[in-house]
Amino acid sequence: MTGLLLRNRLLLIAVALLLTTVSSAQTLTLIVLGEVTKPLALQPVDFKAMLHTEITAADRDGKEHRYAGVPLITLLNQAGASMGAALKGKNLTKYVVVKAADGYEVVFALAELDPDFSTRTILLADSVDGAPLADGVGPYRVVVPGEKKPARWIRQVTAIEVKLAK
Repeated sequence: MTGLLLRNRLLLIAVALLLTTVSSAQTLTLIVLGEVTKPLALQPVDFKAMLHTEITAADRDGKEHRYAGVPLITLLNQAGASMGAALKGKNLTKYVVVKAADGYEVVFALAELDPDFSTRTILLADSVDGAPLADGVGPYRVVVPGEKKPARWIRQVTAIEVKLAK
């Protein structure tokens, strides 16, 4: 009887740990840091409260999908990155590294994200076709409309870091 009780307790502990891990993954904090004046640590509730933009773009499957999220420029402006009129001279050597939970990273020139330099909206999406991003893709994914290869459509984004090229 004692062995059965011990086994049940261990099973209960394992289930509790598993649920805690799943819960932690779903409440992932998104950070914006580096060459910014106001680093951000956004919880999913903070991100959802931000003004969302929708774009249509073809995913790796070749089909058009409707993505909703916050433009990267909005997050960078909120964090105090050098944008707009300040994006000149040495500031033009700044770049953004977007990091994923699995260690994957992609790079954007800061000017690529600034509407003074580009008409393209690069989005940090949290939903596709009206539904939250699937497990393994979300909670956040970068969507880059118009790119021939979606290699920079990074999934499970955890951090956005502004750096200065040396």
